[in-house]
Amino acid sequence: MEPKTLFVFFTIFLLFVSSSSESLKKQTYVIQLHPNSQSAKAFPSKLDWHLSFLQEAVLGIEEENEDPSSRILYSYDSAIEGFSAQLTESEAKTLKNLPEVVAVRPDHVLQLQTTYSYKFLGLNGPGPSSVWSKSRSGQGTIIGVLDTGVWPESPSFDDTGMPSIPSKWKGVCQEGESFTPSNCNKKLIGARFFIRGHRVANSPLDSPNMPREYISARDSTGHGTHTASTAGGSSVSMASVLGNGAGVASGMAPGAHVAVYKVCWFNGCYSSDILAAIDVAIQDKVDVLSLSLGGFPIPLYDDTIAIGTFRATEHGISVVCAGGNNGPLASSVANTAPWVSTIGAGTLDRKFPGVVRLANGKLLYGESLYPGKGIKKAERELEIVYVAGGDKGSEFCLRGSLPRESVQGKMVICDRGVNGRSEKGQAVKEAGGVAMILANTEINQEEDSVDVHLIPATLIGYEESVVLKGYVRDTVRAKARLIFGGTVIGRSRGPDVAQFSARGPSLANPSVLKPDLIAPGVNIIAAWPQNLGPTGLPYDSRRVNFTVMSGTSMSCPHVSGITALIRSAYPSWSPAAIRSAMMTTADLYDRRGKEIRDGDKPAGVFAIGAGHVNPVKAINPGLVYNIQPVDYIAYLCTIGFTRSDILAITHRNVSCGVVLRKSPGFSLNYPSISVIFRRGRTKEMVTRRVTNVGSPNSVYTVNVKAPMGINVIVKPKRLVFSHVDQTLSYRVWFVLKKGSRGEKVADSFADGQLTWVDSRNVMQRVRSPISVTLKNYH
Repeated sequence: MEPKTLFVFFTIFLLFVSSSSESLKKQTYVIQLHPNSQSAKAFPSKLDWHLSFLQEAVLGIEEENEDPSSRILYSYDSAIEGFSAQLTESEAKTLKNLPEVVAVRPDHVLQLQTTYSYKFLGLNGPGPSSVWSKSRSGQGTIIGVLDTGVWPESPSFDDTGMPSIPSKWKGVCQEGESFTPSNCNKKLIGARFFIRGHRVANSPLDSPNMPREYISARDSTGHGTHTASTAGGSSVSMASVLGNGAGVASGMAPGAHVAVYKVCWFNGCYSSDILAAIDVAIQDKVDVLSLSLGGFPIPLYDDTIAIGTFRATEHGISVVCAGGNNGPLASSVANTAPWVSTIGAGTLDRKFPGVVRLANGKLLYGESLYPGKGIKKAERELEIVYVAGGDKGSEFCLRGSLPRESVQGKMVICDRGVNGRSEKGQAVKEAGGVAMILANTEINQEEDSVDVHLIPATLIGYEESVVLKGYVRDTVRAKARLIFGGTVIGRSRGPDVAQFSARGPSLANPSVLKPDLIAPGVNIIAAWPQNLGPTGLPYDSRRVNFTVMSGTSMSCPHVSGITALIRSAYPSWSPAAIRSAMMTTADLYDRRGKEIRDGDKPAGVFAIGAGHVNPVKAINPGLVYNIQPVDYIAYLCTIGFTRSDILAITHRNVSCGVVLRKSPGFSLNYPSISVIFRRGRTKEMVTRRVTNVGSPNSVYTVNVKAPMGINVIVKPKRLVFSHVDQTLSYRVWFVLKKGSRGEKVADSFADGQLTWVDSRNVMQRVRSPISVTLKNYH
């Protein structure tokens, strides 16, 4: 999926900042120190202690008349023990060899990965039993959003009717360019920006090809405003995108408070800045952290988000992250730490028809938010051209690639890919074209991410694009017209898995099933800055309060807001219990009662995890799987992490031998079950514990849908609870069937389900997805 607005010229993937070998070129490194070091007590402040390491590593700094403290970007305290600084490669190597240094990591850059979705999720149900009623719409909860900042004047951040700011709040409204403390209120209670890592790695921010960047928490690109309003925006009447998708816009938790941490700029989101924001957010006392950013999967001990958010989890903060937009590639899911909720993207049952009517009478279905005003409109019939071939990228409609003599006054077919979808329309317009058909390629298949196009335009799927190109090829002066159908709700299936949503199994952490959930992430309408047009392009002069975006960046804040609702309803619950409530009640079926689809097949666990989030059920889960932070340490031991790896991630210096002797047969109490059979193994066993948060006297019986080729044995088969908060355990044995031990199942996957059903209320179901992998099994 090509980027929507913010990084039009950048592919979404993890970039390591380059350094010149054996040179004096400096780059940013994050230096992690041993926690609870005795030497720190010899210094008047933590900054002085951190500075002492830098002075020991930096050579000739005094001769250069350089103040060593000028090299330090951030001094961390809560997210990790350590600091970030500008170093040469040789200086970084020197630091790495110092006895109290745990790790030295080069700074790396990550990329960013909304009116109707709250209704689609059932949040606004009638009466006192609705989710918003039970959770008081998230009142008293603080959602921290790490993104591109915020446009505080948006009506989505109006604080009318909001309760007082929680007394625990320690944050600030940081002054900066075009941003003052008066921009905050009882809805938007805090705003900070973190730019040091970005600044030292890049040239000046202003560029003639990009909108102006504010050196403050003010949002210049729209992404952060969109995500923050999706999570916790206030209800706004008569919201729409130029008339399309009209209705009441609301965040998932309209009663929650929002704190914004700007860590992403035009050239990306640097790990040193992200870590600094997590560090401060912990101290500010947020309840939920929402991170719609990431890259490709990397090991947990090198993953800044995983390391920083472990400390957040220890402080009782729920962390929700985007799973990434690199689907449908297998094992592309990112942000897979087991203490993080990893979210994929699904569709809604809302469509914006933009049909192509060919001159031969054939109709090709497409979607578009053009022309606005939410009205049905048929454009005049035009000649269609497809300018393919050559080396200018004309098939992609790159700016300057289309010959005016070929497209003047015509409707132009533009293939998806390379440049932004809306930018293609501008390229057509500049070359004299008057309309566009955006054609999915084989990579995009039938994905239907819509845009607020600059000219009459629509997006068609891959099958339709094959038909269209064949028609143009075989017809002299092929013609067509575009017919726009406004907004249509409830006539299409939904949810389905978004084509771009990253898939499991986790490359870095395969023993935990990821993603955890999917949530609405396609064609989401949410708040937008007034300095940008709805496409986000610098030459779009239109102005709106809302626009449409797609990505796991959009699905992530949906779950962040729902997390805030559950936390508000149950303030004593742990982050793991809240995630469990969402996972074990997630949907496997769409609004019509059909299986959720992944393209042309039923969605598997590596596409949807536990399923599509259902907050109506999650607010009353019956049973929850709880996990304490210390359990994650034992888990890391069981998957073979070294002592130094675990120290880098958890800041705990532990002996795995001691840990595992205290917990023989340890299984992480995760709501999903992932089993890996390695060569020669025919039986595996896991243990789980469930805590009753429903009726005091409850009896649950087990129902198993076994993975193909596997026998599943559960003991006990009944769980009898006598009071609330009681915890009971059960064991599950997975036995490879004799007929399934040959080559035909080598390196294969199978999935199933384990469900606990309340005997008094069969609608109360606590379901765990099962993933079984046969690894190199012959």
